[in-house]
Amino acid sequence: MTTPPQADHSARAHSFNAAAAQYAANRPSYPPALFDALEELTGRPLKGSRVVDVGAGTGLATARLHERGADVIAVEPGAGMAAEFRRTLPGVPVVRGNGNALPLADHSADLLAYAQSWHWTDPALAVPEALRVLRPGGALALWWNTDAHDVPWIADSGRRIDRHFAGLNLSAEKRNFDARFADPTGNLDFVHHEIRWSRRVPLDTHLANLGSHSVFLTDTEERATAFFAEERRHLLAAFPDGLVEETYDVHLLLAPTPTT
Repeated sequence: MTTPPQADHSARAHSFNAAAAQYAANRPSYPPALFDALEELTGRPLKGSRVVDVGAGTGLATARLHERGADVIAVEPGAGMAAEFRRTLPGVPVVRGNGNALPLADHSADLLAYAQSWHWTDPALAVPEALRVLRPGGALALWWNTDAHDVPWIADSGRRIDRHFAGLNLSAEKRNFDARFADPTGNLDFVHHEIRWSRRVPLDTHLANLGSHSVFLTDTEERATAFFAEERRHLLAAFPDGLVEETYDVHLLLAPTPTT
């Protein structure tokens, strides 16, 4: 197999816009227990809270927050993702922008949420922006769905992906969720909470979900096609009925802002 192209951070960040519909249709959402944890850890209900979903993408997290009664505004940098967001959530406002320079007023949010998106920011810029926008007593919440690598078939698939993208060390990249990563300055006091959940989906949905990740979106068509053909063969051996049991660990990092 040929050597993989090494797409830079910016190319990977912008790759989603051309695949927004694929992303919306196949990516996993988030379990109710995550939003229960947000309420428990912040000590306030989501209902009636002013919540900003930054890097909202197609609105997977925004929809869940909205269902819980939060007063949500979404911030999304990508034109393609924002267009898909408006199609699926026409009643929720979305503005163009990113976490490094939020297009929001000072002290205007109770909760600032980054669902699957903090790693696209520069924390040196995004942390001060979060503190500017959050109200006293508010909270910054970062979370990621991550593959449960203690499940044997997921571990096997992860090793195949790592071999395909030799040099990127994707398994380590997907498990970098400590407070030092979130805020290298150490100004925020993060609590780490973990939630396991699963969903059962057709094989085609699983592969389309996998293909909606930036490393595959920036891969060459020839390499990606070859990988997915081989991955389909492996997964049909593990799931002969064609239904894949995806297991996830949601990693939530939550930091309160000072009350005064």
